[in-house]
Amino acid sequence: MDKKIFTVAIIGCGSRGLDSYAMSMVKHGGFKIAAACDIRQVKLDLAMSEYGVAEENCFLDENDFFKKKLADVCIVATQDRDHVRHAIMALRCGYDVLCEKPISPSKEECKELLRVQKETGKIVIVCHVLRYAQSYLNTYRMIKEGKIGRLIDIHAIEQVTYWHIAHSYVRGNWRREEETSPMILAKCCHDLDLLQWYAGSKCKSVSSIGDLAYFKKENQPEGASDRCQNCKYKTTCPYSAEVYIKRWKDAGSPESMWPANVVSTDRPLTEEGIRKAYENNQYGRCVFACDNDVVDHQETNILFENGVTANLCMTGFTGDHGRVYRFHGTMGEIDLDEERGEIVLKEYSKPKQVIPFSELPDVSGGHGGGDMGLVNALYEALLSGESTSTTLEASVESHLMSFAAETSRLKEGESIKIHK
Repeated sequence: MDKKIFTVAIIGCGSRGLDSYAMSMVKHGGFKIAAACDIRQVKLDLAMSEYGVAEENCFLDENDFFKKKLADVCIVATQDRDHVRHAIMALRCGYDVLCEKPISPSKEECKELLRVQKETGKIVIVCHVLRYAQSYLNTYRMIKEGKIGRLIDIHAIEQVTYWHIAHSYVRGNWRREEETSPMILAKCCHDLDLLQWYAGSKCKSVSSIGDLAYFKKENQPEGASDRCQNCKYKTTCPYSAEVYIKRWKDAGSPESMWPANVVSTDRPLTEEGIRKAYENNQYGRCVFACDNDVVDHQETNILFENGVTANLCMTGFTGDHGRVYRFHGTMGEIDLDEERGEIVLKEYSKPKQVIPFSELPDVSGGHGGGDMGLVNALYEALLSGESTSTTLEASVESHLMSFAAETSRLKEGESIKIHK
């Protein structure tokens, strides 16, 4: 029997929409990219050249894009504050929706989208891709199987790493809260979703502290330029825009690679193209001379209704990236370490078991196989008409946690109750 093919329309043809989800869908084989919308013509040109989207199905204006249904499912991968508007337009147009996280920095918007989703009866899946990554899924199964007894406490570190925080949250699209979301939502909605998933309970209360400590004008080195290409520290500053070229070269100079493929729209990428791009766009700005205002570190303490406690540390000041989670239970512990690439099960009075990520199935691709896992889940949901674990309703709970965390941070750590 031939595999059923679902058509896809994408609004927001950036790094996630076009470079990640569209690519994963093509590799999956059960999807065809049929339409695209973006405010940048260069992105629509890529949709046409790389995915064969017809010119008449490429739109610069969202209202033209949503005049009629152009495909079976719509990927909403625009900016955070546009997600709900575009998702509602898609639902009312008749699409099932794959919505990039976070849903919205507004509690009211989250509730409104949930209302429209129930009204239309369409599927909305939120892109919490880490639930589909085998390392996180394997850990979830071990906890649910009782390998460490009853789960008591979780300690999580989100190592954003120095070059990533500079790229996305100082120079990049997520640098200003009023334009996107607070850092705890923009970067850590994955983590809050995972913690709530592992705890298996609604959240009772949250407290949080943190601020913007380093990436501001007062910390700019003496004599530094406001743009990297003219700066005397160009080759010695770890935050220099030259990091894009260095990381791209270290990876073997691929045709396309994040984040260099965000800095430059050239395909294939070249050293000349990356440097020319950063010299003329936002990614060549000194990290101490940007208009950023989101925090660069934050600590959040969480109490769940079933008594499980959790601590989440988000920091941009790490040399390596990747999450490190430790789960404490009544009969053992589990360490999940992206930096080391392993899961360690420590059942009390038994030898520890080390499970390398490389021995898990389906770990290739973005987010340790999570991007393709999400696409697989979407395909099965479209076939069956039933959603998967990252439903809109499930995702709203972790968003409420992030809203409370930011409220607490602004109140210097005051405990905030979630469901009053």
